[in-house]
Order: sequence, then C-alpha cells, then structure tokens
Amino acid sequence: MTEDQRRAIPYVVRAALASVAMACFLLALKSFAAWQTGSVAMLGSLADTGLDLLASLVTLYGVRLAATPADHDHRFGHGKAEALAALFQVMLITASAAGIAWRAITALGTANPTQDAELGIGVSVAAILATMMLLIYQRRIIRRTGSVAIMADNVHYQSDVLLNGSVIVALVLDQYLGLHGADPLFGIVIAAWLAFGAFRASSNAIDQLMDKEWPEEERARFIELAATHPELRGMHDFRTRRSGAHDFAQFHMYVAPEMTIAEAHVVMDAVEAEIRKAFPKVEVLIHLDPEGQIDTDNPLIEADVTPHWFGKRI
Repeated sequence: MTEDQRRAIPYVVRAALASVAMACFLLALKSFAAWQTGSVAMLGSLADTGLDLLASLVTLYGVRLAATPADHDHRFGHGKAEALAALFQVMLITASAAGIAWRAITALGTANPTQDAELGIGVSVAAILATMMLLIYQRRIIRRTGSVAIMADNVHYQSDVLLNGSVIVALVLDQYLGLHGADPLFGIVIAAWLAFGAFRASSNAIDQLMDKEWPEEERARFIELAATHPELRGMHDFRTRRSGAHDFAQFHMYVAPEMTIAEAHVVMDAVEAEIRKAFPKVEVLIHLDPEGQIDTDNPLIEADVTPHWFGKRI
C-alpha cells in the first residue's frame, strides 16, 4: 500500500460512517411517512432506505477490511473485500425489488387511495435535500481518495434522489389528480430501478473479482507516460487490475542489452517515479529484460505495446 493510500483511509471510513448516519435518519423519517400515508411508492422508498442502511454497514465493514495492510496470507492486500461486500448488497437489493414489485402488483387490484400527501411529499423533499448533502460530501472524498466503494455508494444514493422524486409524483397523481393506480405503478418502477441497480453493482463487483483490465483510455495514458523515457526500448506483458481502492500495474521493460544491472535499475526507477506522479495510487511492478529477449511463445504476452508512442518522447 502506498503512502497516498494510507492517508486516504480515514477519509474513506468517515464517508462510510456518514452514509450509515444518513441511512439511519432517513429510515426513521420514511417509516413514519409510510405508516401515515399507506403509499406503496413510499413503502418502496422505505425499503430502499432500509437496504441503504444495511448496504452502508456492509460498505463500512468492507472499506475497513480492504484498508487492512497486506499480510502473510494476503500479499496483495484485502482490496477485494469491497467487491465481496458489493455482491452481498446486490442480493439484498434484488430481494427487496422482488418484494416491492409483488406488493405493488397486489395493490393494483385494490386501488386503495393513499393518505396525507402533504406529509409524504414533505418527507420526500427533506430526504432529497439530506441525500444531496451526503452526495456532495462523498464527491469530495472520491476526488481525494478515488475509493471504488464510496463511488458505488454515491451512485446508489443518486438513485435515492430519483426514487424520492418519484414518490412525490406518485402522491400528487394519486391524491390531487385522482389517478389511484399511479401509486402502485410507481412502486413497480422503483422495483425495476432497484433491479437495474443490482445488475450494475454486480457487474462492477464481478469485474474486480475477475481482475478485469483497466479501461483502454487509462491503459493508453499509462503506456504513453512510461514510453517517454529515452532509455526505454519497449514494454510487453502489460497487465493491470483493480482491487477495491488499490490499483496494480505490471509490465516487462526492454532496455539496451549492453547496460549493466545498476544502469538498467536507474532507468527503471526513473520510469517508475514518472509514473507515480500521474498514478500515485498505483502499485507498480516492473521486470527488466534486455531488448530482444523472448520469455515465452505466447504472442499476447510478448506484444510490445509502445512502438506508436516512441515518436511522442520528450
């Protein structure tokens, strides 16, 4: 773990704690509103907030575990704890979406009107304002730390703003315009949104667990930066992965065959130092090879990724 990553840990933990506190506040507020109004849309929003609380607790645990330094049994650290926590959240969200959809479909046949629209709307407005404050704070932490867990939590709370907005629309349509079927229909929409969010979260978590490569734009920027060193003759076997808030990059670097080990090591240190200026949170592993060295007959591994950057050297 780099020094920048160690300094980022307290900020990430504080952001996770803020998320837990906000979920507790909204859960109490929406419980009262759902009981008073009888709105399926409000009930869906309440269920989502309950899952937010559980998800925030799991995120807090995952962030703290992911921040645990590498040990004898986990030499690459514990970053994947964030992805495992995300998969647990996905199961909860999927179950909630199914329950809300069933409740909404049942309510379609009864068309019972909701009550106390003013209370439900007031609670939803308060929830939107409180959630936006949390989103602003989380964005600051994300810019400072780049935490994947807080980033996912931020996306989830963005959906909460939309969900609370849909509750307001459902109550207005139901009580002020007399469209009594609107409330359960919005409940179904909320359930569908939760299911879609679960799919996105599971996709991101699985990508981390399967060590998916960085996006092509990020890989290209990394290669361009490394290839600017005049003594670098090429790069191959370039591999990247992401584990929680930790990024890893490794590659073989070609240098002139006549270089001594000490000279080659100086070049390697210079390349790594330049990379760290732009990628301070990445753990870099470089293997030195004399130019022309072939380690394996695997064409994918041996492909030199730098030739088209050589003209851009400074």
